[in-house]
Amino acid sequence: MGKPTGFLEFKKEYLQKIEPKERVKNYKEFEKPFPEAVAKDQGARCMDCGIPFCHGDTGCPVDNLIPEFNDFVYRGRWKEAWENLSKTNNFPEFTGRLCPAPCESACTLGIIEPPVSIKSIERTIIDRAWEEGWVIPQPPTSKSGKKVAVVGSGPAGLAAGQQLARAGHTVTIFEKNDRIGGLLRYGIPDFKMEKRHIDRRMKQMEAEGVTFKTNVNVGVDITAKQLLADFDSVILACGSEVPRDLPLEGRKSKGVHFAMDFLSKNNKQVAGDDIEIINAKDKHVIVIGGGDTGSDCVGTSNRHGAKSITQIELFPEPPKERDASTPWPLYPKMLRTSSSHEEGVVRKWAISTMGFKSNDQGEVTAIYGSEVKEENGKFNPIPGTEFEWPADLVFLAMGFVNPIKEGLIADLQKEGLELDGRGNVKADFGTKPGSFATSVPKVYACGDVRRGQSLIVWAISEGRKCADQVHHFLMQDVEG
Repeated sequence: MGKPTGFLEFKKEYLQKIEPKERVKNYKEFEKPFPEAVAKDQGARCMDCGIPFCHGDTGCPVDNLIPEFNDFVYRGRWKEAWENLSKTNNFPEFTGRLCPAPCESACTLGIIEPPVSIKSIERTIIDRAWEEGWVIPQPPTSKSGKKVAVVGSGPAGLAAGQQLARAGHTVTIFEKNDRIGGLLRYGIPDFKMEKRHIDRRMKQMEAEGVTFKTNVNVGVDITAKQLLADFDSVILACGSEVPRDLPLEGRKSKGVHFAMDFLSKNNKQVAGDDIEIINAKDKHVIVIGGGDTGSDCVGTSNRHGAKSITQIELFPEPPKERDASTPWPLYPKMLRTSSSHEEGVVRKWAISTMGFKSNDQGEVTAIYGSEVKEENGKFNPIPGTEFEWPADLVFLAMGFVNPIKEGLIADLQKEGLELDGRGNVKADFGTKPGSFATSVPKVYACGDVRRGQSLIVWAISEGRKCADQVHHFLMQDVEG
């Protein structure tokens, strides 16, 4: 423990941001890592609790050794901080930018004060590690002769692939899109995470022996049967990509889009592709869904120059402080304001959309609905609160329901693949819980395809743990 009185002496600091009116002029990241002196003071706030709830079941899903790297930062031992962080997290530059930080919600200091700035410290460590040249390839010292196919190049697939390559297996990662990264690449706007972070990890992984194959839709371009014949093990890490729809009157109107159609095309244009985007310039934009994807639509629409942006949510407005239903150290139910919200949006709660109106050309012109009250698990309209709002663009950002069935999963179902009640791949058929094994021999699954829509940090955690199970499976023959 660096400084026993640190949590009494220093207040929580936040990463400095470029002002909203300036940052909306481009798609660059706008937060800066802590200066060294600030990072030291923030590391000193860690109380080195007897039981560090910041990691484990209540905190960090990848089990980062948070008190340890806080202590290293406080002492100025930056390389050791990086080595400590890299033991548990393959991609802290992803989580340091995108994770909602359940570790901070579980921080013991958070009971009486704002918690330790764990996420900001993590980002500062990894950004410095890249600058200092400490992040280098870790190729295996020997090869196992075993081949593994990973289907999907999101954080789960990348983490699983990197772990297995470092263990000596020959890994091929298949991606149906033209670039590696999954929703990290095409679902997360660049102003939250620039794609250079993915690109340099790709170079590191290639140097470690990973082969990337893009524009290959497994289940269409190559059959599951062929994949099973060519590889000693297959990992499904293809995510949960079927968006939740809103099948109401007028849903087919021009201008009503799934959020990912909007975000992915914009990311491709930012990357330099000659592509026609869904442009929100001078439009009245309605975002249906109050989560992170909806927030990303808000930030992107602001950068387009939308005339107005309204984000609506079916559930009532959360409390501004931790709700009693989610006491410490649980992740709290409470109102959250994202950086995109800071840039300009009208947020409305307890709103039910009843339908969409359109003009003679079939273009959406308005949405209509009413306020609702939640009663016994149902949302009942409140008489007299009916509304009709102008809308030139409507983005449906209500989450994802399950993986895409057509293609690979349908192909594997012919081989005996089982799904759970929500339509996710059932993957717990080993001799103990946490095996990640599916009902098809030598096929494993991790990330959103297995657990449903979740966090990037959970995807990395699952990828690592799945890789460990696959490694032990592959080495049975080698070790006898």
